[in-house]
Amino acid sequence: MHPAPSVIVFTVLSGLGFGFLALLGLGIADPKGWPAFWLWGLGYALAAGGLTASTAHLGNPQRALLAFTQWRTSWLSREAWTSVAALLLLAPCALGDWLGFDVPLLGLLGAALSALTIFCTSMLYAQLKTVPRWNHFSVPLTYGLFSLTGGAILAGTGWFALLCCLALGIALVWGFRAGDLRFAACGSTLSTATGLGSIGSPRVFEQPHTGGNYLMREMIHVVGRKHAQKLRVIAVLFAAVLPAPLTLWPSPLTIGLAVLLHLTGAFVQRWLFFAEAEHVVGLYYGKR
Repeated sequence: MHPAPSVIVFTVLSGLGFGFLALLGLGIADPKGWPAFWLWGLGYALAAGGLTASTAHLGNPQRALLAFTQWRTSWLSREAWTSVAALLLLAPCALGDWLGFDVPLLGLLGAALSALTIFCTSMLYAQLKTVPRWNHFSVPLTYGLFSLTGGAILAGTGWFALLCCLALGIALVWGFRAGDLRFAACGSTLSTATGLGSIGSPRVFEQPHTGGNYLMREMIHVVGRKHAQKLRVIAVLFAAVLPAPLTLWPSPLTIGLAVLLHLTGAFVQRWLFFAEAEHVVGLYYGKR
């Protein structure tokens, strides 16, 4: 799949933002006064900024509000509703931490909706049977762990952040391996793609088009295996391994450095997430 920058920014920043907001809502990170004002503001900026970035991928961004109308059938619509509900419910919690009063029930509900938002985001991709690498439970698991790990690092939670880093590293290594096996496991071949399997084993003699088209631009992206392996190592190192020791000595400097390292790995992983995803339409064009 074509790795669109706007979607990469959307999934990475909104995941970090909602993960951080969830920990603030649960009181795991419990700032008070002006520190609370700035930390809640950072969480809202990341979450809202990521959601806003997603509209850049739309042909007509002004129609983004239509996403709210299809909640019965669309994970995008469900994500829109849960994200707005989470931001609204957590607003009194932010004010409470700033001004000195508690609303724990709203914090709990807001944290749950933040987690549900991340799940809905992951299901935008995990639901697609036409992209076998995505159609697997490792996708919501990885999205959830990225959100939790980023939030825990940013909140300076010490050992909890370290455990999250370790869990994320293991999930990434396993997820890359599981994803490599998905296309073969789905059973899609050139025979099934063309519907000609009943008369033999077809092969591509010539491309169906003399030039490129929308499907080839958006659904087919080729990344070299050697480059992919290097990027996978970079993603695991920066997202999980390198930030891990920094989480044990939380300070503004170590937290900032750990978040920067984690985000670097997150952006690399998310680029690979799209670049390595093979749509079954590629079979028709002989690109598999």
